[in-house]
Amino acid sequence: MKGAGSDVRPFSFGNRQLDNPAHFVASRYVTSPDLDLAAAQSQAAITAGTGDAYDHAIVALALSAQGDFARADTLFQRALELEPGNPSTLTSLAIHYRNQSRFRDAVLACDEAIRHYPDYPDAWLERGAILASGGSNEGARASFTKAAELAPQHPAAYAGLAALAAREGRHEDARHQAAAALKLDPQNAVASNALASAELAEGRPAAARDLLEPLVARLNVASLERSLAYSTLAGAYDKQFEHAAAFAHYERANADFVAIHEGAGADHLDNTSFVEAIAEGLAATPVDAWRTPIAAQPANAAARHIFLIGYPRSGTTLVENILASLAGVSALEERPTLAMTDQAYIGGNRDGIIEGIRGFAALDTDGLDQHRQAYWDKVVAAGVPASAPCFVDMDPLKGTRLPFIARLFPDARILVMRRDPRDVVWSCFRTNFAMSSGTLEYTSLIRAARHYDALMRLTELALERLPVQYHIVQYHKIVQDFDAESAAMCAFARLEWNETVRDFDRTAKRRGVTTASAGQVHRGLYDGTKQWQPYAKFLEPVLPILQPWIDKFGYTEL
Repeated sequence: MKGAGSDVRPFSFGNRQLDNPAHFVASRYVTSPDLDLAAAQSQAAITAGTGDAYDHAIVALALSAQGDFARADTLFQRALELEPGNPSTLTSLAIHYRNQSRFRDAVLACDEAIRHYPDYPDAWLERGAILASGGSNEGARASFTKAAELAPQHPAAYAGLAALAAREGRHEDARHQAAAALKLDPQNAVASNALASAELAEGRPAAARDLLEPLVARLNVASLERSLAYSTLAGAYDKQFEHAAAFAHYERANADFVAIHEGAGADHLDNTSFVEAIAEGLAATPVDAWRTPIAAQPANAAARHIFLIGYPRSGTTLVENILASLAGVSALEERPTLAMTDQAYIGGNRDGIIEGIRGFAALDTDGLDQHRQAYWDKVVAAGVPASAPCFVDMDPLKGTRLPFIARLFPDARILVMRRDPRDVVWSCFRTNFAMSSGTLEYTSLIRAARHYDALMRLTELALERLPVQYHIVQYHKIVQDFDAESAAMCAFARLEWNETVRDFDRTAKRRGVTTASAGQVHRGLYDGTKQWQPYAKFLEPVLPILQPWIDKFGYTEL
């Protein structure tokens, strides 16, 4: 066959000779009914004893989409036994891993497919989707671009590029790439979403509605595309002051998100229970157990070390880029830098986590040194220069790791972001997050409020019991008195303030921002306080949970 202007070898699945195996690869662009029908036919063949590699892979993919990951694993293994190295099976396996948020394994499966068949566009396309899901925008862009080069008639590659551009606030590029995708496929949902996002960001909510209302009417099953469309459509209603309609569409977006992902965490603690288990472990451990002398750090450690924590949507991305604007400051956003420690001490059930926290508190000097080295190795592997002058580890949920931080890095400085709890919970509810360990907690206001309460209780307990050096940074002060608040923050962090911190928006564009706050931080300084007020009546049921924190953090009268 011919593909991308060059001879490309066909390959087979069992007795099927396929010029383009991509037609059955159920990536995010294939609808669930299509996959379910194909899986039913393949399951019949397997039951009859005539099933081949294709049949095992397609049934595995359908099971993965349903959250039945164990059975899918077995079938994928059988498919690869029947045809080792088949790039379609490997690409489907990557989708299976992405369904579980196993992004590293998913990328490796794509890389293995590409190793066997470098010009297979679906592997590059799926690689782009995986990297985009994990927040690696540059890698995702390179993969989508390669897919477009190999298969210039494939609309999904241009749609992926459009979605990335929309996420990063590059609206003109989003329009260009979306137009290329829609020319090839006028009903492409990913491209339509990206174009609508650009229209909304540029102040044209009516145009966004014109794009999205037909789209959600056409998409008749839960999908990431429909979830995003509902969310963007809600934003358009919000801009037109139709707040009840906006709230209803945010609810629909979250309902789709839950329907897609609820199976992924079925075998694990929900994140609120996880947070509460860490708090129990901390409370059960004597205060003196956490005291550790200032220790020599590994040779590749940064000279100054800052953790930036708080809660999602509290302003951590803004502060990270303020600090990263200073010479000599390197930063990472939301990376699992403590992965080895996590796996060893908080990877189990509730009782295991409680015992893990107590066990970590009893760790000897050699053990602590091993975990310190693993941390800094992870940081350097992520691109931070070894022995950097200053390193900022930004992760709003890393308050859950304060017990680790206290013993491993007693000299680290900790910045704790605070924002009006109503704005925080409302913003989490309305934001279209990528799937991670905590994002299901933001899919209803009551879940978000309970999770917020759990993390605040843990953070307050940790700051009270642990020997850590911390400074509170309040979002409203940053946006209303930028120089004074940023100077106080820098003084605590042992950094010399200068006017370059005012260029944080340029820093964000240069570094690239992969969190949900990319659009906001690219806009420069603006006051995002009191966004909850038009939705006050919807927040009333969760105020009994949030009010103690509203009072404690000083937001009652603001």
